Amino acid sequence: MSFHIGRAGQLIAAALIAVSPIAASAQEYTFRLAHVTSDKEPLQQALEQFANNVQERTDGRVAIQIFANAQLGSNPEVFEQVRAGAPIITMSDPGYLSDFVADFGVLGGPYLMEDPRDFQKIIDSELYTGMKNRLRDESDLELLSLNWLFGSRHMLSDKAISSPTDTAGMTFRTPPNIMWVETFNAMGARPTQVAWGEVYSALSAGVVDGAEAPLPSIYGSKLYETKNVISLTGHFKGFTGLMMNADLFVALPEDIQTIINEEAINAGGFMTDLMLSSEEEWIAKLEAEGVTFNRDVDVAAFQEATADVYTKFPDWSDGLYVQVRSILDN
Repeated sequence: MSFHIGRAGQLIAAALIAVSPIAASAQEYTFRLAHVTSDKEPLQQALEQFANNVQERTDGRVAIQIFANAQLGSNPEVFEQVRAGAPIITMSDPGYLSDFVADFGVLGGPYLMEDPRDFQKIIDSELYTGMKNRLRDESDLELLSLNWLFGSRHMLSDKAISSPTDTAGMTFRTPPNIMWVETFNAMGARPTQVAWGEVYSALSAGVVDGAEAPLPSIYGSKLYETKNVISLTGHFKGFTGLMMNADLFVALPEDIQTIINEEAINAGGFMTDLMLSSEEEWIAKLEAEGVTFNRDVDVAAFQEATADVYTKFPDWSDGLYVQVRSILDN
């Protein structure tokens, strides 16, 4: 296997050398678990539960080492490592998955559902199973779970944002994700792609006027030090999950495959419960840091402004959004 010279290639090579799973007589397997967010966020708790439960249920045959704060690289860099065969488990979401199977993108759209628990209807559907199988067959990626509620995403800026009139003309940070770009275009904003690890400096330097994220991410990354008004727009209800190289997964003993799959889903349930029960706690933490919350948000106006976003993706399967709506509304 050969790699391109450069940072991504060096990261892949280092990962392969350092933590390749070994099938020795003791049948021991070691994986790195990479994510770009702070180790102070609820996500870290869910990942620790996942890793601990897998280790316990496999009687120590599987060890999972967690690397937070983009220690193994940005999301695109880690994805490249995973696809190249590195023994890494990583977080993924519909936006990144849509780079490989376009239909995943619909699951990350604006105001897709009011109650986050309704997302389980998608996970239980034949639509999701088909997308997951296509991801494995076409991109050699094994999606272990996608039921981790990462949180409702809200807007952080210097001013209260109550309607699309307020976002018009503002420069907003987005990840390299076309759904985010189209959504903020629809709000009249100017989306600017910035890696998560650079958002703090982009806000501080005025490169962007605002950013959006779940409350724990705003707190964990101390973005409140740069802007001090959070408007509870809830424009995305973001779900994420665990993913690894499909060939590595299939090469594992069947009992270990089952345990990893089950615990990835169980940890997603834990994460979802944690996020839904803790929003007011995060609001209180942020208020203690001097943040002002704007609850006077015209959600209907934002929904109307962004409704057309779902027509902007010609690569989606015919009737995809209608199918998703049918699943969620029944």
